[in-house]
Amino acid sequence: MDEQHQHSYIANRTKDDYLKRLRRIEGQARGLQRMVEEEQYCIDILTQVSAMTKALQSVALGLLDEHMAHCVVGAVREGGEEAELKLKEASDAIARLVRS
Repeated sequence: MDEQHQHSYIANRTKDDYLKRLRRIEGQARGLQRMVEEEQYCIDILTQVSAMTKALQSVALGLLDEHMAHCVVGAVREGGEEAELKLKEASDAIARLVRS
């Protein structure tokens, strides 16, 4: 597929990093399930939830940074409706991250 027409611009060098992080987060989620099943101390579970939330936020911010650096910058260079669309898209994504 032509790179210009792809919807994802995750650089190959960072794709593996994202996948590694997401696999770790998946393991954290399984660990949290085990902690709940074993009725571990609530504060310990909350500590792990916080760590998992931070890890997800790190992935989200990295993806947002890549989107801004590639999609938004490219669209702004071209100008017009596409630039407005990409800026709105980025703004909406930031708003979702701030609310979460």
